[in-house]
Amino acid sequence: MSILIDGSTRVICQGITGSAGAFHTKGCLDYGTQMVGGVTPGKGGTKDPNGLPIFDTVHAAVKATGATATMIFVPPPFAADAILEAADAGIGIICCITEGIAVQDMVRTRSLLDDRYPHCTLVGPNCPGVITPGKRLPDGKGFTGGCKIGIMPGYIHTHRSDASTGRAVGIISRSGTLTYEAVWQTSTLGIGQSTCVGIGGDPVKGLNFIDALSMFNADQETDGVILIGEIGGQDEIDAGRWIQKHMKKPVAAFIAGRTAPKGKRMGHAGAIIGGENDTAQAKMDSLRSCGVIVAESPADLGSTMARALGMVGAAV
Repeated sequence: MSILIDGSTRVICQGITGSAGAFHTKGCLDYGTQMVGGVTPGKGGTKDPNGLPIFDTVHAAVKATGATATMIFVPPPFAADAILEAADAGIGIICCITEGIAVQDMVRTRSLLDDRYPHCTLVGPNCPGVITPGKRLPDGKGFTGGCKIGIMPGYIHTHRSDASTGRAVGIISRSGTLTYEAVWQTSTLGIGQSTCVGIGGDPVKGLNFIDALSMFNADQETDGVILIGEIGGQDEIDAGRWIQKHMKKPVAAFIAGRTAPKGKRMGHAGAIIGGENDTAQAKMDSLRSCGVIVAESPADLGSTMARALGMVGAAV
């Protein structure tokens, strides 16, 4: 099993004719994702270089293809409207990769999603997307049965059946590159991934840590979870309290930004220390107090998860 997406998910790309949308649509296709079309207003009725049909609207794309998920590569000034267009068309999983969306646009969008489109799950914006790893083909040159929506490198991910330990963990992260690091380290240790979710680094976004933790907690094929946070806000502290009360599976964590100065934005729009509880150290201390095993360095993400799983000889 997995969360959010699987091999049966039918995906479109909003912004499919832009350079980023075109490049990553091909990457998702090559991974084995069921990419069924794309949307670029004014180019409906044409096809992209992969032979995928292009539509003027998301409504038209959903009607023609039965798409249930979308990835958004629309420029920042128009991305919030693209999210709402997808929701209005009945799309259930919306992965918005675009970064640089105005906070006020996302405040309005999040409010409308909560009020009018309860069927939607928004991932992002400013995120790498979501991937449920597929099984590696016998020739080692591809994957089957998985789904990649976004920009992550698919080849480093490992399905449970291809993992030497027979185990798989879920990964939830505010950081794209640290997600890939956690994937690489766990795969190297023979641990697969059930689903990896990049929730994004903006201050106003869709899916949060607790949402994803709840899904992984209920997923029978997820043996543990890696949580990767950073400075800014208190989502990690709230997640720790939820873990202490509800989580039935081991959780390992890392918090980026221990040396960040107060009041200075570090990379992501939401990565800014505004108070004592926003610091990396405060979040690490809080997570530890809630029973989470916290890595001191990103180099220890895999071994920390292994230790949380009780793997003999795992070092931190």
